[in-house]
Amino acid sequence: MTQQTWFITGSSRGFGRALAEAALAAGDQVVATARKPEQLDDLVRKYGDQVLPVALDVTDRPAAVAALDAAVARFGRLDVVVNNAGYANVAPVETMSEEDFRRQFDTNFWGVYNVSTAALPVLKAQGAGTVVQFSSIGGRVGGTPGLGSYQAAKFAVDGFTRVLAAETAPLGIRYLVVEPSGFATDWAGASMRIADIPAEYDPTVGSLVRNFDGMGVAAGDPARAAEILVRVAKREELPSHLLLGANAVEMAQEYSRGRLAEAAKWEAVSVSADFGRAYPVELPVGQA
Repeated sequence: MTQQTWFITGSSRGFGRALAEAALAAGDQVVATARKPEQLDDLVRKYGDQVLPVALDVTDRPAAVAALDAAVARFGRLDVVVNNAGYANVAPVETMSEEDFRRQFDTNFWGVYNVSTAALPVLKAQGAGTVVQFSSIGGRVGGTPGLGSYQAAKFAVDGFTRVLAAETAPLGIRYLVVEPSGFATDWAGASMRIADIPAEYDPTVGSLVRNFDGMGVAAGDPARAAEILVRVAKREELPSHLLLGANAVEMAQEYSRGRLAEAAKWEAVSVSADFGRAYPVELPVGQA
């Protein structure tokens, strides 16, 4: 339970803010980044030199490198790098503007890429460090109408992190992908823009928006989740993925059971594609 130094993106609100507060309350040091670092002034007043606020737009790679350099210059090392910054706008894939789709992807994936790769030289030199990537349960199960860019980016973050973990396995760097379900943050509030939804997409994307409106307070407590992550980061052994929230667990288990059942149903067809296997084989019973 030694003191750790955290680097957290998107620290002004939501999960990033809760995590910064939990780490500081645990006696750790925090480099808290935000587009507007003045939003972190209250943390500085409360924790003094224990926290370093840094301006950072994660889509700006040179700024990410500079922020990490400032972190090391101040605290001497980095123990936990958290890629939390992200947001979602809602629209059908067909009608969402390409600019909006790309802008979301720039933050939700390329921001993770920028910070992760900028941190690697520091973590390699130390021979130790943990990278925490915030995904979502949607980054595992997908298929949420209206969230095409957001969920595509979260799938990309997961794949990217799996490769990083394999490449850097001998170098002492650890990775944790966090997959929350609904939490009481402003993810579906002020930070989200909902586009006009064409009538033909009302049963799918429109239904999602109406669910947002009727959702009330989400079940997940960001403060509890943050405290859990601070405790987990201090463990010698990490899970590769950490589901947060009962709904995340239920959705992940249902999704996995469905994929296993589908793979088993189509197994004979799948293996018949290899040389030396029986071919052709009957397709599974069902619709032609």
